[in-house]
Amino acid sequence: MSDIAKAFDHGKAFIAFLTCGDPDLDTTERLIHAIADAGADLIELGIPFSDPTAEGVVIQEASLRALSGGATAGKILDMARRARAGAGVPMAVMTYANVVFSYGTERFLDKAAEAGIGGLILPDVPFEEKADFAPFCRARGLDFISLVAPTSRERIARIAGEAEGFVYCVSSLGVTGVRDSIDGDLDAMLGLVRRAAKVPAAVGFGISTPAQAAKIAKKADGVIVGSAIVKLIERYGKEAAAPVSAFIRAMKEAMR
Repeated sequence: MSDIAKAFDHGKAFIAFLTCGDPDLDTTERLIHAIADAGADLIELGIPFSDPTAEGVVIQEASLRALSGGATAGKILDMARRARAGAGVPMAVMTYANVVFSYGTERFLDKAAEAGIGGLILPDVPFEEKADFAPFCRARGLDFISLVAPTSRERIARIAGEAEGFVYCVSSLGVTGVRDSIDGDLDAMLGLVRRAAKVPAAVGFGISTPAQAAKIAKKADGVIVGSAIVKLIERYGKEAAAPVSAFIRAMKEAMR
């Protein structure tokens, strides 16, 4: 079993996303430890990109703050290695293909593996082009994590059937961001995923309240939360560890 799949060993998994370097990398490192202590089962480390096409305004602005502060892929992976040694929670990197290509795919993945990263998520890479990355990930013990969305339709079973780590199910059409309601037909999508996949299914995009987390946890194996956490970090800056921890504990409690 992969490091990423182990995140689902203890019941419904809570997966937390951070934009690394917002407001700075020292704060990100502290947040990783706080999030792990609060009960997160997996942490997605967002490496910022100047044109994050899958992201809404909250994460776009966090990415710009991080880039303006000097965050780079190399610095983030160095920080991740330090944090992973003490946090004891599986971690995946979420970024964009250009970031990996610019760094050098094999060099990037070597550094990620050395840092203890267990998976890679590239939301701008279509399933049909995953061969540019997946074999290189597999050679280093990383899962290349696939996404399915309501628009994937007849491709869902094929994508899920080849999935590694977990299937990242996009809840709604559009980009990341806090939503009042989750409007996608999750039951149908999760049904297709479950029939085809050999790995768990987690749902992300738009989940921001304990009530939403509880509702999704009844359907899926895991809940992914990003924008709501990033908004707290935007509000509290270097003092975000306590409010983020409290938020995650509330989400975890609701999912039980």
